[in-house]
Amino acid sequence: MKEIRNEDLNPEVFKLFDQYVHGLLDRRGFLDRIKQYTVGGLTAGAILSYLSPKYATAQQIEAGDPRLDEEYVEYDSPKGAGTMRGLLSQPAGNTEKLPGIVVVHENRGLNPHIEDVGRRAGVANFISLAPDALFPLGGYPGTDDEGRTLQRQRDRMEMLEDFIAAFEYLKQHPNCSGNVGVVGFCFGGWISNMMAVRVPDLKASVPFYGGQAPAEDVPNIQAPLMLHFAELDERVNAGWPAYEAALKEHNKDYVAHFYDGCQHGFHNDTTPRYNEENAKLAWERTIAFFGEKLA
Repeated sequence: MKEIRNEDLNPEVFKLFDQYVHGLLDRRGFLDRIKQYTVGGLTAGAILSYLSPKYATAQQIEAGDPRLDEEYVEYDSPKGAGTMRGLLSQPAGNTEKLPGIVVVHENRGLNPHIEDVGRRAGVANFISLAPDALFPLGGYPGTDDEGRTLQRQRDRMEMLEDFIAAFEYLKQHPNCSGNVGVVGFCFGGWISNMMAVRVPDLKASVPFYGGQAPAEDVPNIQAPLMLHFAELDERVNAGWPAYEAALKEHNKDYVAHFYDGCQHGFHNDTTPRYNEENAKLAWERTIAFFGEKLA
């Protein structure tokens, strides 16, 4: 079978895959729907395999990198699940009080990619905490399909409380300056928007292609926002005009970036939706934003 490339796939395949990974289509429904696009010897199974994450080959910063000290820590979430766990990363041998970043995963738990993102924040001279919302159910199970199934068993408002508790844990960590921001992806983007609503002393929020907070909650936002959107992400982008109107109406500090030709998930370098140029630009902007707002 020939090697698949993005340009071999009808754009509708990416839209259907987005529906699949967000629970709007089950596996069988996705495979059935993309059969009409299996041309040139492609099979539905091969397309699904191509689109699925390849964690083993796409780690930018491996676990155990000598530049970092990293450990799994547990913390209390009294209003959420009770006990949570996350990956804490910081520069090796750090004795300074560094700004903190909560790193929020997608809708499948703390997978290897988000752990990698947490380590990237540590290498950038922050102390980061990447929690696993699936820990109360046993933790990320090893595959994204299983992770999505588990995460659907949890109430998202309860998970929001778990990430707010992560903010409090990180803020009080002896190596944290007390200035803490949040970055999140997809589901984590929604969490980042909602933490801006719910946490008055959050210093900065960076949602990547995440669902927006309700317009009526916008007056509660105190943190500056940097929002990243993919041009082709019709599902998430549909909510942006109303959100932006509310941000403007209430004179909130925000900047939004749209990335041309990009799919939802363009920052995730483990899948074909990854766009290297724009992912690097978005991350550089994110780190610079945190550097300014968390100082």
